[in-house]
Amino acid sequence: MPPRTPPPPPGLVIVDKDRGPTSHDVVGRLRRIMGTRKVGHAGTLDPMATGVLVVGIERATKLLGHLSLDTKAYTATVRLGQATDTDDAEGEPVGEHVPVAADEPRIRDAMAALTGEIMQVPSAVSAVKIDGKRAYQRVRDGETVEIPARPVTVSAFDLLAVRRDGPWTDLDVAVACSSGTYVRALARDLGAALGSGGHLTALRRTRVGPFTLDHARTVEQLAGEPGLSLDLAAAVATAFPRVDLGDEAAADVRFGRSLPAAGIDGVYGVFAPDGAALALMADRGTTARPVVVLAPAG
Repeated sequence: MPPRTPPPPPGLVIVDKDRGPTSHDVVGRLRRIMGTRKVGHAGTLDPMATGVLVVGIERATKLLGHLSLDTKAYTATVRLGQATDTDDAEGEPVGEHVPVAADEPRIRDAMAALTGEIMQVPSAVSAVKIDGKRAYQRVRDGETVEIPARPVTVSAFDLLAVRRDGPWTDLDVAVACSSGTYVRALARDLGAALGSGGHLTALRRTRVGPFTLDHARTVEQLAGEPGLSLDLAAAVATAFPRVDLGDEAAADVRFGRSLPAAGIDGVYGVFAPDGAALALMADRGTTARPVVVLAPAG
């Protein structure tokens, strides 16, 4: 038998996703490119969206459920003058085209009203679950969907440019927000506030948690030159608070034993003297217990 190809080293690949493929499609491509089935993603992007998608390789897939991806940043284009049933360009027009009468100061005022801690109704075709079933699936099944408003934080909703495109007014905007915020719902609500209707025509995620486009490569670039964006140690150090251990404590962690509490809120990474990432841990009273052991005893 020919020798088996060794698996790739564990770590994160930060993908600059193209418009069109689903996040699952990207994972399928990365499995072939990286030569392993152990690939997963965090922070799903819609097919029409581009930008930062965090992908875990090998043991780094264990990190994905613990990554703090609670803040995100986007650039986007909002088209005023027409609402759609999906709040983006993929949907069907709803109602008539309404020319935009608002000037730039009024647009900025309407955007300011959608900034801060707000109550937002997610898009009807969102992944929000209603009685255990995704909203978008209920819409596909012909159901009328009523999603309750929920609190989100929009820390920035900035106007970058106003462009007139025939009968349309396009706004280039930048958004920084909490996880669970729908930028297309911002487009919908901005259009409604201006009396014209609105929907999203372009969306690019520039940051999710600590990961930015500076870390990212396209799938095509990865196909030409496969490799990690961050190895396992760098991924843990980037995404979590860091605690460095001595030899004895490192050995305890490798065997899944607890340690004295570090006094850190939430999950943190612990490292061996040689810099290897050993585990994610969390304090429980006076002790720290492993959440994920990344480098078990051999």
